[in-house]
Amino acid sequence: MEIDEKTYNEIAELIHSNESPVGIDAKKTHILILHKLTQIEKRLYELEKKESS
Repeated sequence: MEIDEKTYNEIAELIHSNESPVGIDAKKTHILILHKLTQIEKRLYELEKKESS
């Protein structure tokens, strides 16, 4: 799965914490999950919009 650099960096900034010893793999995993959830949310919105009309 490809994530554009801007989206990746925005999500990385959101989950960044200087107090937490989060490793690169854990951060990447969270970024991928959040990105996919956003995509799912958009698809669900479109389906609900179609159902309402």
